[in-house]
Amino acid sequence: MDVVLWVVLGVVLAVAEMFTATLFLLMISVGALAAGAAAALGAPAIVQAIVFAAVSGLTVFAVRPIIQRHRLSALESNTEPIGLEAFEGSSALVLEQVDADQGVVKIDGETWRARAYDAHQVFAPGERVRVIEVKGATAMVWRDDVSDTDKPGEKVN
Repeated sequence: MDVVLWVVLGVVLAVAEMFTATLFLLMISVGALAAGAAAALGAPAIVQAIVFAAVSGLTVFAVRPIIQRHRLSALESNTEPIGLEAFEGSSALVLEQVDADQGVVKIDGETWRARAYDAHQVFAPGERVRVIEVKGATAMVWRDDVSDTDKPGEKVN
């Protein structure tokens, strides 16, 4: 019966980790599964609890930092960015006035909702802006002070 409880706890924690993405619950889940293995080998409850605490502690304090180091963003790891991260730093063309509340820009041929990164800036249609970050489906933009012709090798939208 102890085996089933530990395994169920381990699975529940692993599923809960999918909603948090912190890796903490996953590490505790590993501890629960290790305690389940100890229970399956016939260990008494106190040994199961010690195995749970030891394995959970080791994974949280030893393994989790290593995994987190490998989860660097593409910009930090010098690899080609993918997904929304690929738009950050891109040049965009303002299609409809962009201010702190609303606007529309064109990034790499796609139309995006946009807002000014600085609430005091307003961009008129036809201006070039730089995408600072993407929040959900909205591009946060900033005035692009350097023209696209001054940046060799950069893709013009």
